[in-house]
This record gives sequence, structure tokens and C-alpha cells, in this order.
Amino acid sequence: MAQFTVTGDVDPFLHVSMQRGEKIYCESNAMVMMESALDLKGKITGGIGSALMRRFANGESFFQTHIEATRGDGDCLLSPTLPGAIEVLEVGHASYKLTDGAFVAAESGVSLNVRTQNVGSALFGGTGGFFIMEATGMGKLAVSGFGSSFAIDVEPGKDVVIDNAHVVAWDSRLHHEITVATSNSGGFFGQIVNSVTSGEGMVLKFSGQGKVIICSRSRESFASWLLKLMPGNG
Repeated sequence: MAQFTVTGDVDPFLHVSMQRGEKIYCESNAMVMMESALDLKGKITGGIGSALMRRFANGESFFQTHIEATRGDGDCLLSPTLPGAIEVLEVGHASYKLTDGAFVAAESGVSLNVRTQNVGSALFGGTGGFFIMEATGMGKLAVSGFGSSFAIDVEPGKDVVIDNAHVVAWDSRLHHEITVATSNSGGFFGQIVNSVTSGEGMVLKFSGQGKVIICSRSRESFASWLLKLMPGNG
């Protein structure tokens, strides 16, 4: 199996070591460096229909980059789209759902499929609209978020509430629902007002057993960071 290693603390690389015949795929333009034993090709993963769904529903690339160790063992360095940490997950016993832009790379045994969400999650969850990516199969999966990352282990009877803008990926077996972070008193309208005035807005409550990957910076922070990079906004 290919070896995934996160290299560096700030804006890290994903270092992938492959033996002859092994394959991985990653987001378009993620490859930074590769050794000459490796071959790189742009492919439509999962057929045109799946590629279109990833592109228009979740903003993923229509073509993905496939890297194969065709002439012997070799290494490559990949860089995520988002300026932040990388987490490597094992897909197999667990599958994972991903928020928009979280996918970095995966072994060839991992499949990315588009799933539908319920109306509440789509409108308020901030986790990918009506469609969301799910990684199934067997192998390593690398995901990234904006800023530092942290893995939370949700256990039965110990529900976890997370600001939806900080969620990167979660175990598909977990149940999640939209709620507010403030007190339940004052009725639904009062909860919404308290939630908005507290600055938290809508949150996701996860229950069951599984892992949730979160990032330290929200997507709103990421958007502000991008605006600062534009001419005239520095």
C-alpha cells in the first residue's frame, strides 16, 4: 500500500511513497513534485456523470490527477487547495463524508461518490448543499481544512456540537442534525436570535460512534483571507 506522510507544520505537503504498480489520485493541480519512475495522467474518475456531479454540486475538478508507479518505486509531493493542515484517514471499516474542497488525495481502492442530503442539512448545514461527497472502498484518504486540524472521537451518549463552518469530514455512520448552540429556552425564534447574536449561528450535532475532523478556521475566514490577497485589498 502507498505510504501517506504529512510533511511540515504550516501549509504542509502530503508526501506519498509508492511501490511499482501502485496508484493514487488527487485533485487537479495538487502535484508539486514527483520522481521519474511515476507517471501522471488527467482522468475522469467514475465516469462523466460522476465527474459532472462532483464539479457542479461540490466544486471538485472535472478531471482528477492519477499518479502511478509504472517504472519502479517512487515518491511525490502533493499540496492541498486550502492553506491548512492535512489529515490522513483509513477508509474501509469506516467511510467518510467530506465538505466542499476537503479532498486532497486517495489510494486507488477508495471511491468518491456523490450523495444527497436532507433539506435541513442542505439549507443550513454548510456542508456541501444538497449533494455531498462520500469516500468508500478501501485505502488511505487525505483531507484538508483551513488552518490547524483536530480529530474528535464521538462516542454513544456523548453528543458533540460543532460549528458547521469548521467541519472537514466525518464518519458516515454518525448521525448529524442541525441545531443552535445556545440555550433551548425562549422557543425556536428566541433560540435563533440568541444564536445569531452570540456569533455562533447554526451548528451541527453529531451522535453515535465515529470520528469527526475539524479545522481551526472557518470558511468565512478563508473567504476574508482570499479577499486580502486581491489587488487593492492588502
